[in-house]
Amino acid sequence: MNIAQIESNLQNLIASYTNETFIYEFLLAYGLPKASITRLQKGNLNLSKIEGEISWKKKVFFKPVFNQDLHLSISEIKNTLKQEQRFVIVTDFNILLAIDTKTSDSLDIDFTALPKHFDFFLPWAGMEKATHQNENPADVKAAEKMAKLFDEIKKDNPDNSPEFIHGLNVFLSRLLFCYFAEDTGIFEKNLFTHSIQNHTQTDGSDLSDYLDKMFEVMNTPSGVRNNLPVYLDAFPYVNGGLFQNKHKAPVFTRRSRQAVLDSGEQNWEAINPDIFGSMFQAVISIDQRGSLGQHYTSVPNIMKVIEPLFLNDLKEEFDVAKSNIKKLNALLSRLQNIKIFDPACGSGNFLIIAYKELRRLEMEILNELNILNGKSGSGSLDFGSDFLSNITLNNFYGIELDDFAYEVAKLALWLAEHQMNQEFFKAFGKTTPTLPLKDAGQITQGNACRLDWESVCPKNINASTELAEVYILGNPPYLGSSMQNAEQKEDMRLVFNNNENYKKQDYISCWFYKAALFLNENCCFSFVTTNSVCQGTQVEMTWPLIFNLNLEIFFAHKDFKWSNSAKDKAAVICSIIGVRTKSNKAKYLFTDTIQKKANNINAYLINSSDTIVGKRTLPLSSFPKMTSGNKPLDGGNLVLTGEEKEAILSNYPNSEKFIKKFIGAFEYINGAERWCLWILDENLNEALTIPPIKERIEKVKFFRTNGGNNAKNKVDSSHRFEFCNEAKNSQIIVPRVSSIRRKYIPLGFLEVDTIIADSAQVIFEAEPFVFSLLNSMMHMVWVDVTAGRLKSDYRYSSFFSYHTFPFPKISDSQKQELEQCVFRILEERENHSEKTLAQLYDPEKMPEGLREAHHLNDLAVERCYRSKPFESDEERLEYLFKLYEKMIAEEKEKGTLFKEEKKAKKVKK
Repeated sequence: MNIAQIESNLQNLIASYTNETFIYEFLLAYGLPKASITRLQKGNLNLSKIEGEISWKKKVFFKPVFNQDLHLSISEIKNTLKQEQRFVIVTDFNILLAIDTKTSDSLDIDFTALPKHFDFFLPWAGMEKATHQNENPADVKAAEKMAKLFDEIKKDNPDNSPEFIHGLNVFLSRLLFCYFAEDTGIFEKNLFTHSIQNHTQTDGSDLSDYLDKMFEVMNTPSGVRNNLPVYLDAFPYVNGGLFQNKHKAPVFTRRSRQAVLDSGEQNWEAINPDIFGSMFQAVISIDQRGSLGQHYTSVPNIMKVIEPLFLNDLKEEFDVAKSNIKKLNALLSRLQNIKIFDPACGSGNFLIIAYKELRRLEMEILNELNILNGKSGSGSLDFGSDFLSNITLNNFYGIELDDFAYEVAKLALWLAEHQMNQEFFKAFGKTTPTLPLKDAGQITQGNACRLDWESVCPKNINASTELAEVYILGNPPYLGSSMQNAEQKEDMRLVFNNNENYKKQDYISCWFYKAALFLNENCCFSFVTTNSVCQGTQVEMTWPLIFNLNLEIFFAHKDFKWSNSAKDKAAVICSIIGVRTKSNKAKYLFTDTIQKKANNINAYLINSSDTIVGKRTLPLSSFPKMTSGNKPLDGGNLVLTGEEKEAILSNYPNSEKFIKKFIGAFEYINGAERWCLWILDENLNEALTIPPIKERIEKVKFFRTNGGNNAKNKVDSSHRFEFCNEAKNSQIIVPRVSSIRRKYIPLGFLEVDTIIADSAQVIFEAEPFVFSLLNSMMHMVWVDVTAGRLKSDYRYSSFFSYHTFPFPKISDSQKQELEQCVFRILEERENHSEKTLAQLYDPEKMPEGLREAHHLNDLAVERCYRSKPFESDEERLEYLFKLYEKMIAEEKEKGTLFKEEKKAKKVKK
C-alpha cells in the first residue's frame, strides 16, 4: 500500500462511514490483511471484552468515548496497556486523539481532518517514522564564535605560510581543550579565561607570550616544575601529546584578545565535540578544503548513518534483554567488542557520536542490571570496586590525510570520553579520572586509498582469532573525475587495479570498493555520499564490482538536502547507503521521515531487482537513434551573434545561403538566438569569395592547426563543423542540462534548416509520438535514476536515459492518441508565445492549460503500459525496471536465435 492510495482511502472513508465499522475500515485503509480484520471484527483477535472497544495486540487499542473527557480517557488507557499496542485511539467522531506508544508522538485533530494526518499511522503500512536528533543550538553558536575568533586572529597575523597555518591550527585545538577543561571539571571552573583576563594586558600585547608559557606548564609534570607563580601552577599536567610540541602562539590585539574571552564565555559543557568539524572547516584554507573534498557532517546526518547501521539493532536487543540478567550481560560483552572504523574521519565526528551512543546504551544496560539486582537504579553501581565502562577509545579507528584534522580528531575523542565519564559519574557515582590524558582512539594519519585497512583496523578481537563486529562508516571525499588531481587519479588506479573505468569514476568509489573488499559476515558499512554514485554512468562502473562480492544494500536514505552547522554550508544533494553481505534480514528505504521495508534495494536506491541499466548506442525500444548536436571546434569563428550576422548580410547579401540559425540548450530554453556559418563542400569556392567568411575560415584553420590531434585532423575541412548533422524532414531538440525543479525537460520540434548545437541532443526524423513519450512522467522517472547530474541539474544521457527507455509496442490508434496530446501541448505553448520555455516550465508559474495538457499526455502514455493508472513514481519505476529486464532478456534471446539460425544455414549448405 503506497501513500497516495492510503490518503485516497481515508478521504473515501471520512466521506462515508458508520461509527460501528469505522475502526475496521480505518485499518483496511492502510493495507492490513482483510482476513485479519475479519477475525478482529468477529472477536477472534480482539482482546477486549467491552463492547465497542478494540484491543489488537501490537497494533491498536481503539475506544469510542462519549460524554467523557477524551484526554483523560486516553491517558488512563495508555497507562494500563498490556499488549504492546502501537497506537491508542479515542474519538467521539467529532475529535480524534491518538498516541504512538513507540515514538510518544500524539495527535489531537478534528475527526474530518484525518486524511491530512495519514502519515501518523503509516507504521501499519510498514512505513516506520524515522526520528532524528536536531542540531544543538549551543553547538551552532560555538562554531560561529570559533570562526569569528579565527577571522580576528588572521587579521592580526596575515602570514599564510604552511608552517604558520599548521601552528595556528594546533593553537586553536589547544584553545578548544582549555575551554572544555574549565567548564567540565578538568580544570578549576573558569581557570583559563579568568587567568587571561587577570594576568594579561587588555591591548593583547602580552597574550602570545603568556599562552606560550601556560601551554609549556601544561606539558610539565607537577613534580618537576620549578618556581612557578601560583596562577600558572594551578594548571594541571595534561600529557597525551596535546601540548608536547612547541608552536609560537599568534600575535594578538585588543579585538582578538576579546574574541578569545568571548569564546570562553560560552558554556562548553553543553557543546558536542563534533563541532570541531565545523571549526575545522572554518579554519583550513579554501584551496586545501576543496582539494581534500571535505564536507563536515552534522549530528542529525550522522544519526541517519549509525542508527540503521548498528544502533537500532543494539537497542532492539536491549529491549528484548530487559529483565534477563544473562542476556543483558551478553549484550554488555557484545558492546565492548564492537569496533567502529571511519576511513576518512576528518575531525572525528562519526567516531565521537558513535562512541557517545554506545556509552549511553551501556549505561542503560547497567542501570537495568542495577534494578534487577535490587538497587535503586541510580548512583549505586554494584559490579565490583574496579568496574568502570568497558567501552574504550581503543576500539575506535580512523584514517585521516590532513595533519590538523588528525590532531583535532584525537582531541575531540579525549573530550568526548571526558563528557561520557561525567555522565557515568552522575549515574553511578564513580568514573575514570581524565588527567593525565591517554592515547585517544586508533587514528592513523595517511592516505586511506593506499593504506591496508585491515592493518589499521584488525578484524579480530584483540589478539584472538575470533572476529569482531566492525562497522565502517563516514563521509568520504566526493570529487568527480574532472575534479581529481594527479595524486587522486593515481589513488583511483591503485584501488581499482587499472580497471578500465577508474578514470571516469567518482573519487568516493574508492571508499565504497575498499569497504566492500573488507567486509565479512560480521562487518558492514555505510557512507554519506553525493547521490551521483547512484545515477547515470557511475552505477554501471561501480555497483557491479560491489554486488559481485555477494553484497547487498540493506538501507538507504535517498536524495536529502545537505545541512550542517558549519559556517558555509555545502550545497549538495546527498544519499546514505548501507552495505552488508547478503542476508534474509530486513531492508529499509528512508524518505524524509518515512522508513519503509523493501524486498530489495538496487543500485538506484529503489525497491526493485539488482538490474543495472547498461550503456546503449542504439534504442532498446522502437525509436530512432538520438545523436549529439553539432560541435563547431572553431575557436568561436563559425558561430555568429545577431549583430555579426547582420553586418555580413548588409555588405554581402549573397552570404545568406551560408548562414543558418544555431540553437543549443540555453538558446532553446531561454528564447535567445545565435547563428552559424554552414557551408557545404560543393559551395566552398563560392563562400570563399565573401571576404568576412573567408577570413573566419582562415581563423578556424589556424585554430585547428594549433590544437590537439582531433583538431589537426579537421584542418582540411575548416569551413565545416567537426561533425555535420542535418535534418531532412523533422528534428526534436533535447537539452543536455535542465533544472531538476522542472517536472519535464523542455524539448520540442525545430525547423529543419536550424542547426542544433552540441549543448543539446537531437532525434532526426522522429514520429510525433516520440515527443509525447519524452514529455511524460514515465520518461522523467526513468531520467531521474539514469541521468547524470551537473550540480543538482539533470544531465540527460542518450546512452543511459533515452536508448535504454523501455516502451512497449503500441497500436496505430494509440499512436494517434499520443499525437493528439503532442498537438495539445504545442498549442498551449503557442498560446503563451510571449514567454520562454524557462518561464512556461517554471513549476510555480506553469500556465494551467499547459499543465493540464501534460497531465492528459501522462495518462495517455501510461495507458500504453497498462490500463490501471500508476499511483506513485515508485510504482512507475518498479514497472519500468521489470519491462526493461524483460526486453533485455528478449533481445538476448533473439540474438542467440539469430546466431543459431545462421549456424544452421551454414550446416545445411
